[in-house]
Amino acid sequence: MFKEYTDALVGNTAIVPVLGNAYKTVITADDFATAFAEITAWKGYVPTPLYHLEGLAKTLELGCILYKDEGPRFGLGSFKALGGAYAGLRILQRELSARLDKPVSMADIRTGAYADDVAKITLASATDGNHGRSLAWGAQRFGASCQIYIHRDVSEGRAQAMRDLGATVTRVDGDYDASVADVRRDADANGWFVVSDTSWDGYTQPPTDVMAGYGVMVHEVVQELDTPPTHVFLQGGVGGLAAAVAAGLRQHWGNKAPRVVVVEPELAACLFASAKAGEVTNVAIKEETLMAGLSCGEPSPLAWAILREEAQDFLTIPESIVAPAMRIAGRPVGGDPTIIAGESAVAGFAAVIAAASQDGLRDALGLDADARVLVIGSEGATDPEIYAQLMAG
Repeated sequence: MFKEYTDALVGNTAIVPVLGNAYKTVITADDFATAFAEITAWKGYVPTPLYHLEGLAKTLELGCILYKDEGPRFGLGSFKALGGAYAGLRILQRELSARLDKPVSMADIRTGAYADDVAKITLASATDGNHGRSLAWGAQRFGASCQIYIHRDVSEGRAQAMRDLGATVTRVDGDYDASVADVRRDADANGWFVVSDTSWDGYTQPPTDVMAGYGVMVHEVVQELDTPPTHVFLQGGVGGLAAAVAAGLRQHWGNKAPRVVVVEPELAACLFASAKAGEVTNVAIKEETLMAGLSCGEPSPLAWAILREEAQDFLTIPESIVAPAMRIAGRPVGGDPTIIAGESAVAGFAAVIAAASQDGLRDALGLDADARVLVIGSEGATDPEIYAQLMAG
């Protein structure tokens, strides 16, 4: 059943991580703690499941595979619910504190104490779908206006989900990076506040808040585990998810933190290129990947500052193993739980299966019978129509 993975052309570059302390200075322990305290106070908060895929681990001759399923997160279908909404709330807090010349708490905004003032503020972002959905949801909850920019290949189903949450959605005739440029331009012209998960010169606080929100996942994981995993496979994109999880695990487990393996689509491998070059490197997106949430050609410098110190391995995976990985999650082996996993969710999951199925990669990554591998299933079926098509293949 794993022939696709045995034959898959997986790119692999290993680096010697740079010694440093970005894991605790780019996102501090206080950043993570503040985000956790706020997000766990939101209505509807419950920890997401951490599944032990014993059947698959046995088949692959690994010690264990742990799958953190973010599909149920706040009913929004992805881990992004933790980032965009929280970063938006932090912008509202800072802006109102400045306008009113007094401290304004996140709880005050959340409970509607400054509803009239919040209604005068517009939050904006570019997105492949999940980040924008989180921001639209947060803006609706907190009472702010929301402008979302999407690129030409974002599905209409994902666009409509954001409209249903009250956002104004603008489609850009270009890729994700073009939508980022357009929203920055229009925000400057209209006085909107950009809530981005990627950083650039002079813009670091909202991406830091986004990553701090992602730390909720790490907190939930470490609370369930007595011993650290040996490996964590993390999908790339601009790098925010991978950097936040790597930093959180390092803060908790120190030198016992797992080996960090970053996974990207071969069609959008900006972190892979950065690892090879030894510095932040952009790549041109010539063809959109099926893993829509990972279709990013420009890394976040903030995230890269952490990954260059924490990640040891960078992999690229072909499109051919994405849908099969979704089907393995949804039609599991050996009595494992059924998991509804979207296209971007399975990047790390697919890479684990491929690496464990290929002797060279297995040895290079140290995947043996004692390996305990953590993957983040970052989304559920965020576009049900696309999910159904891929599961039927």
